Amino acid sequence: MLFTILVGIATAAVFALRGFFLKLGFFLKGGRAEAKGRDVSNHPYVIFSDSKRYWNIFRPICMEFERRGIPVEYWTMSPDDPALDEKFNHVRCLFIGEGNAAFAKLNMMSADICLATTPGLDVYQWKRSRNVKRYVHITHDICSITSYRMFGVDFFDSILLPGRNLVPELREIEKLRGLPAKDVAIVGSTYMDGLKKQFDSWTGESHEGITVLIAPSWGASSILNRFGSRFLKAMADTGFNIIVRPHPQSFKSDPELMSSLQKEFPESDHFSWNTDNDNFAVMGRSDILISDFSGIIFDFAFTFGRPVIYADTDLDLAPYDDCWLPEEPWRLKIIRDLGRQLREEDFGMMREFITGILNDREYGEQRETIRTQAWENQGEAAIRVADYLIDLHSSITDGGSGC
Repeated sequence: MLFTILVGIATAAVFALRGFFLKLGFFLKGGRAEAKGRDVSNHPYVIFSDSKRYWNIFRPICMEFERRGIPVEYWTMSPDDPALDEKFNHVRCLFIGEGNAAFAKLNMMSADICLATTPGLDVYQWKRSRNVKRYVHITHDICSITSYRMFGVDFFDSILLPGRNLVPELREIEKLRGLPAKDVAIVGSTYMDGLKKQFDSWTGESHEGITVLIAPSWGASSILNRFGSRFLKAMADTGFNIIVRPHPQSFKSDPELMSSLQKEFPESDHFSWNTDNDNFAVMGRSDILISDFSGIIFDFAFTFGRPVIYADTDLDLAPYDDCWLPEEPWRLKIIRDLGRQLREEDFGMMREFITGILNDREYGEQRETIRTQAWENQGEAAIRVADYLIDLHSSITDGGSGC
């Protein structure tokens, strides 16, 4: 842990120096003149998204502010973010650039409240702006608050959680690091509410044979990194319909691996790759999910009530906040009650392994219990997020202490 902290400090110092020269270049190139315009006009609320894939989290919130007639800025780093095609009267959607150009704008933001699902505030390129009064984090899955890379939410002021089951882990990290207790609100999950709404009006999708969705996380401990070609060949040999949906970050962090696997396993009648921005359709046409430690396990099990398999990838917790916890993280403990573990020795009998789980009904009742625990305020998340932000804004602009 000490080594990790020292590396983190050194890396942060490098980015701080880079940020200084970036800001200097920004002003020398005329950025100061632009800053006198819209960029430093104080905004009551700014929602920041580093990827278009988080629009399913923020759209319900934007819609709720739109419904109330309250102005909101939505800043995205994706030039093809679906938000940019929306027609709002009170929500202004803006592409702020990519990479350092975007971080330069964020680091000079002027706002009362900034809401984001991006972790790592004040750790790397993204620094706290002195002109932002409160930074609020909302989780982009419902299974953890400590599965981010080290120091993921340390420097936010408030945390919006889907369920109170995650509060003990957050408080434990704060205690171990000597951090002040953040303001916490249990709001539910906007994107899970969206999935449920889609599911309630969904008429189903028929298909021939058994369809298996493989949707892992990313990084060294993910299925594709650990088992790669061996695992995909075992899946292809089952004769089932196989859909592989890599985590979007895999294409950035492991481009050579992804390119190699896609060449070795090209699209065919029974094998396909999926990169849709919205995962509802691909989950809807799948009979079973195979993942590792990805939050899609909870999305799939809670929305469609279908069986899941989680792979034994010998997850290395060292890069994550999880490694600070004295006990196993909630998400890793509870996942055993949602599905069956897949080990490498099972690869030779994947067809039988999957068929057996499809016929096993033991996980149904446990799934319902866990869903109630992990996903509170179902159907109300956008309203509760808006209420929290509006109340917080009143407290900090009326001279109150806020958090």
